[in-house]
Amino acid sequence: MKIYHNPRCRKSRETLQLIHDSGITPEIIEYLNEPPTAEEFDAILKKLKLEPQAVMRKGEAVYKELKLKDRDLSRDEAIQVMVENPKLIERPIVIKGRKAILGRPPENVNELL
Repeated sequence: MKIYHNPRCRKSRETLQLIHDSGITPEIIEYLNEPPTAEEFDAILKKLKLEPQAVMRKGEAVYKELKLKDRDLSRDEAIQVMVENPKLIERPIVIKGRKAILGRPPENVNELL
């Protein structure tokens, strides 16, 4: 199991705690320091069964700075913008095998435990 984690985010910490409470020690990837590649993020999105815009943090300053609301990005362009600006990636994302969930709310992780 892997968790794309931001230790400063309460929801991410709560999700990680639920995983630990179940007896699992996941691989923790602090994605702000180690962002996924475009290929890795594309694979994560496929496991989530979501498009990039569904996991894009629209309240982030960089979203406004890049005027993303006004741009019609292709899937590949959106992925590239997100890996170049990992603050735009919603968190946490938990992966187990071929499945992934978005830990919002944290209880979503129970699907993988």
